[in-house]
Amino acid sequence: MGNNELVQQINKELALELPDKISLQELQTHLAVYLNDLIQHHFQKLVSLLYRIDVSEAKIKSLLSNEPDKNAGDIIAGLIIERQLQKIKTRQQFKQDGSDFDEEEKW
Repeated sequence: MGNNELVQQINKELALELPDKISLQELQTHLAVYLNDLIQHHFQKLVSLLYRIDVSEAKIKSLLSNEPDKNAGDIIAGLIIERQLQKIKTRQQFKQDGSDFDEEEKW
């Protein structure tokens, strides 16, 4: 899997317009800048996005407290990318698993 699907998913979830052809590092950098802006100016929107994306609150708190010198936007960007990759992988697994049924068995 390339980064295309990941970027498309993040664009959709966060209402961004990042280019499809972007490296993972560039993606994380762009997300970190966006997230830092949300932290400073639209914190409630950030909380809402993280809830909707289903990023673990406990994991965020743990990483932020264990790495106080690291940029918060960068930490959260990494967690968002990790969660989106998990969702993509799960979708692909179920898509493959569902192909074993005959047409009559499908709903």
